[in-house]
Amino acid sequence: MSFRIKYLPVIAVGALLCAHAWAQSAPDGNRPPTVIPVASEPAPKLIAYAPEPEPLARGVVIIPFRTENLRIIPVFGKGALNVSPRVGHLHVSVDDWPGGWAHTSQDPIIVNALKPGTHQIKLEVADPTHKILTSETVTVTIPEQKSASSPAH
Repeated sequence: MSFRIKYLPVIAVGALLCAHAWAQSAPDGNRPPTVIPVASEPAPKLIAYAPEPEPLARGVVIIPFRTENLRIIPVFGKGALNVSPRVGHLHVSVDDWPGGWAHTSQDPIIVNALKPGTHQIKLEVADPTHKILTSETVTVTIPEQKSASSPAH
């Protein structure tokens, strides 16, 4: 019994020191940047790259892109206008088709089933309320598809 009483203060002090150490946070090298007010942020920029050539030969358009000063995520509404760093999405349209779609990820844009010929694919950076901030148009030419010939037997 005297053993427990003798070491009880040492155990108590050790527990307090450990609790204090756990409460402190270590510096994090992967910490995100400090939030900057939206009004102070530079304007968003969209960089669209040329479509991948190998899928294009099969009639599939794959357009890699990146944005600067804006994250592409599926967030909509007026409340998201004050998020910093700025967030938004892409509006994608093909040729003069009246429809289009909202692209909400950093994945490449993929369009298939286009007829052979030249097409315009318009990428518009939109804020969470769908206001267009900037845009890029990518011109693609879908080659004539070779008909598949049956192998000789």
